[in-house]
Amino acid sequence: MENFKHLPEPFRIRVVEPVKRTTREYRDQAILKAGMNPFLLDSEDVFIDLLTDSGTGSVTQNMQAAMLRGDEAYSGSRSYYALANAVKEIFGYDLTIPTHQGRGAEQIYIPVLIKKREKEKGLDRTKMVALSNYFFDTTQGHTQVNCCVAKNVYIKEAFDTGVNADFKGNFDLEKLEAAILEAGADNVPYIVSTITCNSAGGQPVSIANLKGVYEIARKYDIPVIMDSARFAENAYFIQQREPGYQDWSIEAITLESYKYADGLAMSAKKDAMVPMGGLLCFKDESMLDVYNECRTLCVVQEGFPTYGGLEGGAMERLAVGLHDAMRQDWLEYRIGQVQYLVDGLEAIGVVCQQAGGHAAFVDAGKLLPHIPAEQFPAHALACELYTVAGIRAVEIGSMLQGRDPATGKQLPCPAELLRLTIPRATYTQTHMDFIIEAFEKVKANAANVKGLEFTYEPPVLRHFTARLKEVEPVGVSQQVPARELEEV
Repeated sequence: MENFKHLPEPFRIRVVEPVKRTTREYRDQAILKAGMNPFLLDSEDVFIDLLTDSGTGSVTQNMQAAMLRGDEAYSGSRSYYALANAVKEIFGYDLTIPTHQGRGAEQIYIPVLIKKREKEKGLDRTKMVALSNYFFDTTQGHTQVNCCVAKNVYIKEAFDTGVNADFKGNFDLEKLEAAILEAGADNVPYIVSTITCNSAGGQPVSIANLKGVYEIARKYDIPVIMDSARFAENAYFIQQREPGYQDWSIEAITLESYKYADGLAMSAKKDAMVPMGGLLCFKDESMLDVYNECRTLCVVQEGFPTYGGLEGGAMERLAVGLHDAMRQDWLEYRIGQVQYLVDGLEAIGVVCQQAGGHAAFVDAGKLLPHIPAEQFPAHALACELYTVAGIRAVEIGSMLQGRDPATGKQLPCPAELLRLTIPRATYTQTHMDFIIEAFEKVKANAANVKGLEFTYEPPVLRHFTARLKEVEPVGVSQQVPARELEEV
């Protein structure tokens, strides 16, 4: 079909889920009841749900059929071996621990690697610094609750929405090595390579950069963990953009990429398309001691190491999903859908980050320049988008970034972005057009959108459960009160 200009979705829709249409008045009340936090909305009150692509998309026929092969034995399940064999084939890793989701893997490997550094080097974990091209929220949270500093060393183009670059998710290799030397190599328990780099806008990381990171890490004897939620999307960008890989398959690029890490932690709810599931895997016997410690912790926190919080059928489904995620036509369509949305938003004057793999990222700082970072412009934009059109999105900015655990001060954030996350094979082009039209209405009223402040602020990962109220701008009459919960 290479002679057609417009190709439809590479799948047929067999099952549909009805959604409820609501009024503006209804949504105004719903967002107030939710404490001005879209995370706390009831899903039935959401028309288009772009909060996340984590476990919210469709599954394939083959994945659903695989569920019926599940071996529900408590230990030694054949479904575990099906999953472990898929990991070996796709990533080349010998040692596999299934987990219930990505943070299940993080809550195991992060304390193990920090404790290992403490024990071997006789160090104080409060002086340790973990490094990444950009930690996402739960990885940063688990690092911080284990009394370790999370530091990001991204390239200068990463968060500049006015600049396009092939691999905006890359590490700044000079900054990486400088950060290691500044902290002292013994004080760096791990480096996390996040592919694609979610916080930077779903931006890819090149194989050349992954290789450079790994060479530096080996020089200083620091393990590298690949944050692998969107491994297939990253491989697609490498195929399309990195010289020398145009004729490689997604499978071959994936296998090559994972040579440049010692382990992987995966939320399989993204590229692998499962509603629930995750992985913690290590390359070979060089990581056997870490693997054994993680297996022990898995028993305490997740389940027996051959099921790790997943039923047998779920492991079978994940084994198939890992393969289905790498389909060339699937990736071409998916990333093209994101590009279509970004192009449409840019055409109406809404500035976006360069299109990434799984979401459009709107530059809320530019759309709402009157709202300072400490009043969370991207989160305010999320609330406005919901009340205007029933669309739920998520802030990737200062609110997500959180506070310095040592000082309690708000951490600086390089950009205030609103993420419009596209679940897999769930929404059509008509939905994308509706989102674009909704932003026309939001943009027309942008000057009247108000900033937010906390009425309840959790100490960790605050964006998930915080409650907020609108802040009346300085100098504005108080006769019309800001929206807050007490008005309901």
